[in-house]
Amino acid sequence: MDTGWIVSLIVAGVLVVLILAIVFPMERKHVVRENGKINYKKTKIFLRWNVFDTLTLCLAIYSIICIQILNVLVTNGKTVENVYVQFFTNQSQVWTLISIMYLITRVTNTLKAIKERWGDEID
Repeated sequence: MDTGWIVSLIVAGVLVVLILAIVFPMERKHVVRENGKINYKKTKIFLRWNVFDTLTLCLAIYSIICIQILNVLVTNGKTVENVYVQFFTNQSQVWTLISIMYLITRVTNTLKAIKERWGDEID
């Protein structure tokens, strides 16, 4: 592994630790669990914008910026042996994947909360 990959892994690790430091306390405080399962009827956090949504939006913007910088580097003839190309390639992949995974999870939880609260009344 070259320097760009290693630095990118360190940056990704630090960001993941910061994200988890925000998520776990928020989940413990706002998600209502009964018998180990989420009670979507009592949990209100899935139906409104929260800190984690803002954080995910920032990560999505960060990944777009990384992709654009990577595009400029490749357009200017840099190859994968360039440290910056390595860094931005890894960052783009990691945060795009995490943003998509969160989007799918968020939509799923929101739909479950809507169905639990209002059931089949919405047609």
